[in-house]
Amino acid sequence: MPPTIAVTECDHDAFLEEESVAREGGVELLIRQNRTRDELIDTCRDADGLLVQYARIDGDVMDALPRLRAIGRYGVGVDSIDIDAATARGIAVCNVPDYGTEAVSDHAIGLTLAVARGIPRTDRGLREGRVDLPAVRPLYQTRGRTFGVIGLGRIGAATARKASGLGYDVIGHDSVVEPGTTHHGVPAVTLDELCARADVVSLHVPLTPETRGLIGGEQLALMRDTTIVVNTARGGVVDVPALVDALREGRLGGAGIDTHEDEPLPVDHPLTRFDNVVLTPHLAWYTEESYGELKRRTIENVVEVLAGRNPRNIVNPQALGTGRTALTHDIAGGAR
Repeated sequence: MPPTIAVTECDHDAFLEEESVAREGGVELLIRQNRTRDELIDTCRDADGLLVQYARIDGDVMDALPRLRAIGRYGVGVDSIDIDAATARGIAVCNVPDYGTEAVSDHAIGLTLAVARGIPRTDRGLREGRVDLPAVRPLYQTRGRTFGVIGLGRIGAATARKASGLGYDVIGHDSVVEPGTTHHGVPAVTLDELCARADVVSLHVPLTPETRGLIGGEQLALMRDTTIVVNTARGGVVDVPALVDALREGRLGGAGIDTHEDEPLPVDHPLTRFDNVVLTPHLAWYTEESYGELKRRTIENVVEVLAGRNPRNIVNPQALGTGRTALTHDIAGGAR
């Protein structure tokens, strides 16, 4: 009997990439659209692997799926999966950490310019018969302004490169980079210095206990009333109530937000009330190129684990060779 991989829930419009990889690997693929935790457990009970988009997979869910040996997350972040619980049970957790580098960095720059130039607001005004320049002033050129990147990994470094190309003076902060040094060509500074100096603060860090609320009231108080906050990382890295307060009190120039703790963002969310805030529905990752790559590599990682091979990307490599992952199926395809 071939191993089974179940898609727990996913808003993609097709699964051709996954089906192709499953056929090549001799795996049965089940497409589910579970709306609740109980549904997920019921429909995925016999799955050897899961492909997860938004579903939260904790230890109790893992225990209810006795054959589960690998979880593939559609994306970079794995904060919806209990990594410690998976490791303790010998369940490999895989992601695709580098598929959307160009897409997300493009989007961060796009949000920056949209807010900085007041483009959505002036577009709406013109459609209503108004030309309202005073509403979006002050407007500044990019050259001579300072762009701060928080998180100097792949996406942060790509965003820094593109911001520099637009004429921004770029500075960065990363918890593992010593202030006063240079990383990927970006001068590193402390978080407080970045918040105080930057005209744009762009976030590119994973959501961890250490980064949750990384930009909160204290950091926002250091920023100028013309500073723009851009978040294409995870909703939880910004203290949203503190951000709302700063916007309401006129202590920020605006914000561009793609990721939200509650997704989809409720239509009555406080952020929707500000004309100087541009919101997108967690789509920074998407291009035609990144979409196909994400889908293909997510299932490839899980197929590799089920075949007893090392996947290209794994968050908890210590889970391999122990517990459930030690049991392998005879999957066609051989080493790749």
